[in-house]
Amino acid sequence: MTRKSKKVEEITTTDFPYPVVPSRFPAGADPVKRGQILDGAKQVFMKMGFDAASMNDVTREAGVSKGTIYVYFQSKEDLFAALIEREKGRFTEALRDVLAESKDAEQGLRRFAAVFINQIVSTDMIPAMRTVLGVVDRMPGLCHRFLSNAPANARSVLEDFIRRQIEEGALKTEDPDLAARQFIDLSTGTYFKQRLFGEMRRDPTREEVERVVESAVRVFLCAYGTRSCSKPG
Repeated sequence: MTRKSKKVEEITTTDFPYPVVPSRFPAGADPVKRGQILDGAKQVFMKMGFDAASMNDVTREAGVSKGTIYVYFQSKEDLFAALIEREKGRFTEALRDVLAESKDAEQGLRRFAAVFINQIVSTDMIPAMRTVLGVVDRMPGLCHRFLSNAPANARSVLEDFIRRQIEEGALKTEDPDLAARQFIDLSTGTYFKQRLFGEMRRDPTREEVERVVESAVRVFLCAYGTRSCSKPG
């Protein structure tokens, strides 16, 4: 004769070696679905611009219903802001990673500049920025968030790195924020303006990028490094 099965109320969590994962997320909380909508929105905004795009366009591109999209985002403006924040956050994390893995100030600055230039030249960062600039008068708050000195900001990540290097005695400055701004302009300014205004006829070669980065690092360390710098021969 077989034993009787346990009553439902007698079964405890010890009967299951692994936690039970819920099969459904609360409304508007599924990260995969949210990412799917943002991916669709990215394609639409890049092709059509903010003003011409509609929520219907996004639903078609993302493959979701209109009811679903409004569960996650209240409006086109809300969706656009979330997309900007996501892309900005991904870029910031990439920069934070390369700086965390750098052994000294010089290597960190060189890596930061290389990643930043690649973002300008080889991604849709600049087209996205043009879209943001197109709505600056109507959505000043969004533009402020795009450029704000917040944790999810490239300048803030570099500033934190500079502060650490000051503590370690490799750099010296009373204004790390200004130093971070100056290095970004030194290493990426020309490429940024050329791409933003459509003057970049071709991507720079690896040798050209290395020359710009090395010059920027050398100038920055001569201004803020604690070791004496030598003039290039």
